[in-house]
Amino acid sequence: MTTLPLRFRRHLAGSLLRSLSGRRFSTVNHACNDNDDDVRNPRFIHPSSVVHPNAILGQGVSVGPFCTVGPSAVLGNNCNLHPGSHVCGNTELGDKCILMSGAIVGDSLPGRTIIGCNNVIGHHAVVGIKCQDMKYKAGNECFLEVGDNNEIREHVSIHRSSKPCDRTVIGDNNLIMGSCHIAHDCKVGSNNIFANNTLLAGHVLVEDHAHTAGAIVVHQFCHIGSFCFIGGGSVVSQDVPKYTMVVGDRAELRGLNLEGLRRGGFSVAEIRSLRAAYKKIFMPTNVNLGGIEDRLDEVEQHEDLSRVSAVISLVQSIRESLREDRRGICKFRSWSFS
Repeated sequence: MTTLPLRFRRHLAGSLLRSLSGRRFSTVNHACNDNDDDVRNPRFIHPSSVVHPNAILGQGVSVGPFCTVGPSAVLGNNCNLHPGSHVCGNTELGDKCILMSGAIVGDSLPGRTIIGCNNVIGHHAVVGIKCQDMKYKAGNECFLEVGDNNEIREHVSIHRSSKPCDRTVIGDNNLIMGSCHIAHDCKVGSNNIFANNTLLAGHVLVEDHAHTAGAIVVHQFCHIGSFCFIGGGSVVSQDVPKYTMVVGDRAELRGLNLEGLRRGGFSVAEIRSLRAAYKKIFMPTNVNLGGIEDRLDEVEQHEDLSRVSAVISLVQSIRESLREDRRGICKFRSWSFS
């Protein structure tokens, strides 16, 4: 007679324990507040991940297995950390950033790493870590700023600045393919495409809409102009003027980046004017005209070419590279085609 109630009590206790266990698991994985937005767009934190209680997580953040989020980290809304990715140090991620497996963003160093919105950081990429520069002194602040809508692919390394008064900067809408390296204090503009194994040394400046082929090396302090193209396997030791194409070891001018100009929306008239200016500067028919400064003057004083803003921009790009504090421009090959 007493056996039946005992079975009933055991069954009731088991059901209650399963209910409590499920409720506790749900609380750990979906960290919700009383806020209505958090209820509609809950966070997900896998139990195997370590998220510091001082970290700030936006709505809809998803943290997969075996991730870590440090105490000074700020994650924007709808960020997604794939398994084994890590956010360290004083690091801020904008909304809708994705860290693929093995990615590491930030470092436990003085300074800060700021990543904009809608960036994808690929498998095993390291972004915002200590620079590889002997000038860096332990304890100095160092900085990295990345804009929006960048795709940073697998095994890319991007380093912070080497000193407090400078910073590494990357703009918007860049495609940085696998195994690229962007060193300390580089300044990269927007809408650039870096093919695999593009290596930028420290203090390199890349303007907008530049395109590199694979396995290229750029010497420190070089400037890469807008709408230029660098051929595969090139070693760039001097500046690349705007709108031009270079290739080789050491990289040499091979004409205008005509395909890049067409894709960039330059009109037929603008491209024709740029070709005429390029020939006057680098392929002069008058051998007695003098040095490159004289040829630049001729283009600037030309009745038609001087009215084309792209031509003036090309001339200005070359003039700036010829200043004493710059590295000069890549050499010209006489058999080049424009």
